[in-house]
Amino acid sequence: DSKKLLNAADNQDNRNYKRDYAITTLFLNCGMRLSELIGININDIDFNECKMKVIGKGNKQRTVYLTKSCMVALNDYLSSRPSQSLIKKDSKDSDKALFLSEQKQRISNRTVQAIITKQLKLAGLDGQSLSVHKLRHTAATLMYQYGESDIRALQELLGHQSISTTEIY
Repeated sequence: DSKKLLNAADNQDNRNYKRDYAITTLFLNCGMRLSELIGININDIDFNECKMKVIGKGNKQRTVYLTKSCMVALNDYLSSRPSQSLIKKDSKDSDKALFLSEQKQRISNRTVQAIITKQLKLAGLDGQSLSVHKLRHTAATLMYQYGESDIRALQELLGHQSISTTEIY
């Protein structure tokens, strides 16, 4: 199902397919929350070390490590991202934002949710029972089953305070 979703995101009929593919790739590989993804600034990414800083619940900063597929998707997206001169300066620091909307502003929660819902539908997956947050669950499950992450490492990666929250995944 994850592969189907990524294939749907990589639909070149969509003029924002590089952005949408990068968003989907980050969700499926990093276990990020929606608010964390929305808040990413370009300077939060360390391309040399393949990691980035995100601000999670309670305004806590954590490090997210980027897989090779994340790095490729981010670099592809950044090559097509509007130039700085076209980006609107606003109170949301759009000029620093990684992901931009059609209006050249920081992308909103609602827009990201609509992107994922559309991709789920294109992939033939149930957009009613699946959501952006379910992608976080999927990433956690994949990391645990195939990434050889133990439960404590997964707790740290997901930014959970309590191990019992991680155990739900």
